[in-house]
Amino acid sequence: AHTDLVAGADPHGEQRSIFGDRWGIDSDHMYDDYRTMLNQENLDILSICTTARIRAQIVNDAAHAGVKAIWAEKPIALSLSEADGMVRVCREHGVSLAVNCARRWNPFFARAKELIDEGELGDILQVTGYGQCGLSHNGSHLIDIVRYLAGGEVEWVFGEMESDEAAASDNDLMGNGYLAFDNGVRGFIRGMPTGLAQWEVDVIGTKGRFRSSDGGQSVSYFKFTDGGPRGRQVPAEVPFPWPSHVQGMGLTILDDIVSSMENGHPPKCSGDDGLAAFEIAVALRESHRQGGQRISLPLAARS
Repeated sequence: AHTDLVAGADPHGEQRSIFGDRWGIDSDHMYDDYRTMLNQENLDILSICTTARIRAQIVNDAAHAGVKAIWAEKPIALSLSEADGMVRVCREHGVSLAVNCARRWNPFFARAKELIDEGELGDILQVTGYGQCGLSHNGSHLIDIVRYLAGGEVEWVFGEMESDEAAASDNDLMGNGYLAFDNGVRGFIRGMPTGLAQWEVDVIGTKGRFRSSDGGQSVSYFKFTDGGPRGRQVPAEVPFPWPSHVQGMGLTILDDIVSSMENGHPPKCSGDDGLAAFEIAVALRESHRQGGQRISLPLAARS
């Protein structure tokens, strides 16, 4: 292994003790204040597993303390201005910031992305994601994987939220959305109840189709084959070219973070990616608030 877990911080004594016992960390390296830990430990990588309410401040403090890489939970923050600041301070201090929208590191989605980039599915027309979720919280996973597989930046959206009352508040909420990407791809997000289609992703191209279902447990891959009326070809399911190596996703994420830190490339899901998913969720809600208006990105209001 090329990482060592050397310290932890938690203001709650019982949780701090459980963490230290579980991972074999001496009590001298367990802290009730993360700022003390940053001052006393020589940390390369920091994993921030806190509520989003305090994550922006911790990222800021860690960047100034000399941490080289940060693995932060999602959603990235509670406001766009906070997220902007997190991305900016990490860029200014050369910190590799990864946001845990973990499906990018899933080997099946990673292999699907390779097939897309190699042109095996032809031109991508549409990416659809289904998953009942609060759009900013678990919805960050759904929005991010649609964005990842679409391979572009969202230019504008239409959004429909679960109710006018939910859309009027600043709480997280369920909703559906239509995403227009700058490369011509169109995305659909269903974050309202999805019935049997829970956590499914469907990528439709001019030459092929990739579908992940059952929460990522099943993968289907379709290509055109000879046959059909007048020999015009028909879509047929073909074996998915499985990745050559499948390891625990946490290990894959750490490998990527270490590589990003040592080789200067962004992590597979960077701070910019986490910010983009969050901004799309906010824009979808804003579209509903404005009576279903088309909302262009980036959003001018960052508060």
